[in-house]
Amino acid sequence: MERRWLELGKVLVTGANGFVGSALCAGLEARGMRYVAAVRRRIGAEQFEAGDIAGPVDWAPALAGCDTVIHLAARVHMMRDASSDPLAAYRAVNADATLALARQAAQQGVRRFVFLSSVKVNGERSPAGRPFSAQDRPAPQDPYGMSKLEAEQRLSEWAPRAGLELVIVRPPLVYGPGVRANFLRLLELVRSGVPLPLGAVRNQRSMVGIDNLVDFLLLCAEHPDAAHATWMVSDNHDVSIAELIGAIAAAMGKPARLLRVPPALLSAAAALVGKRPAAGRLLDTLQVDVTPALQRLGWRPPVAFQDGIAKTVAHFLQAGEAR
Repeated sequence: MERRWLELGKVLVTGANGFVGSALCAGLEARGMRYVAAVRRRIGAEQFEAGDIAGPVDWAPALAGCDTVIHLAARVHMMRDASSDPLAAYRAVNADATLALARQAAQQGVRRFVFLSSVKVNGERSPAGRPFSAQDRPAPQDPYGMSKLEAEQRLSEWAPRAGLELVIVRPPLVYGPGVRANFLRLLELVRSGVPLPLGAVRNQRSMVGIDNLVDFLLLCAEHPDAAHATWMVSDNHDVSIAELIGAIAAAMGKPARLLRVPPALLSAAAALVGKRPAAGRLLDTLQVDVTPALQRLGWRPPVAFQDGIAKTVAHFLQAGEAR
């Protein structure tokens, strides 16, 4: 399908100064699109300061003239959540605030609401040989995934009655220049040259490069067939953790230092020290089925996996040199 960017009107992007949000705004600028960047604290004249969206927010000034919202702002997944009631904290931002924004968007005449959810709605591990799909029964395992599922359910129930075109996107791990958290730690480990006991792991993981996610979100904002549906997205190139480390090492010009330790032994050791969930992100299979996006929307990831890894590594190395 030919992309017709000029048919897309003004866009409100929430979470605009985050990892995904900043890349999305850059993508809109590159396409000459008009947008409003909503951030927690304003640092530029062209931004809308939303503050803490868990509290009341008057979105009317930001929504004025917009026909599309791409809602990225969220309370992100945390490894060590210090909240006394994590589910309530996640729900306040990821579900309650999302529905409040959608209600105001509909009142302001917004046509389409694109909601960035998470593969964690599906679960933490996909069955062997059967990637997660949007039709699977949800099985979130933590408060973050539960809050995203609740947002999806409440939006799906309410949006049709309000005449709002709802699009839900569930990405797996997102990587790219400037990535942080677990992927950044993996980059640091590979750069250090420390041997990693993952050479025998033959799992399969879906990931999505930031450029590909941005491209897909923009397609979902404009494609007529994207509305009223939930979409899985990835690079359409699944890899094992050993293959991922190999790709990172190759981009760094280093050998991949991998020890062949049986995955069952690694899993047992992690369980003994209370680290099984963390080990699962390295050892378990988590795949998503992007066939509907390829067939129904005609989407093709514009950046190949190897190129996305190379860009990520190049930025990582340059940032290290600059420090």
